[in-house]
Amino acid sequence: MNPEKLLQKIRFHNWVILMITGSLSFLFMSTTFTMGLILGGLIIIGNFGLLQNTIRAAFPTEGAVKIKIGTIVMKFYFRLAILGLIIYILITNGWVNPIGLTAGLSIVVITIFYVGIQAVFRTSSREAV
Repeated sequence: MNPEKLLQKIRFHNWVILMITGSLSFLFMSTTFTMGLILGGLIIIGNFGLLQNTIRAAFPTEGAVKIKIGTIVMKFYFRLAILGLIIYILITNGWVNPIGLTAGLSIVVITIFYVGIQAVFRTSSREAV
């Protein structure tokens, strides 16, 4: 599968899964759990987008590498520190439920797993025909 198409599919499904889980959480769970799930999802989707931009800048499809490895590592750790600070503030102020936040932060992992399972079934169904 084309990598760009795969990334578009992952981005789209990130938002779909966040909307579905957020809606279900709104109906059946507490407000702090729902806030944790939604904010965690938004944080991780944003982080995934930033990581994607960094990797694209570091490894362009044409030409030489534009960014030094040290810069990539520094950006990664800076983004990780900011992410940790945001999570710390959200949990210590009691704005979110930690379990809901963890579920929200898992949105991208769930999406990648879902897209991978879809690809496996699509491949196996082609072989059977």
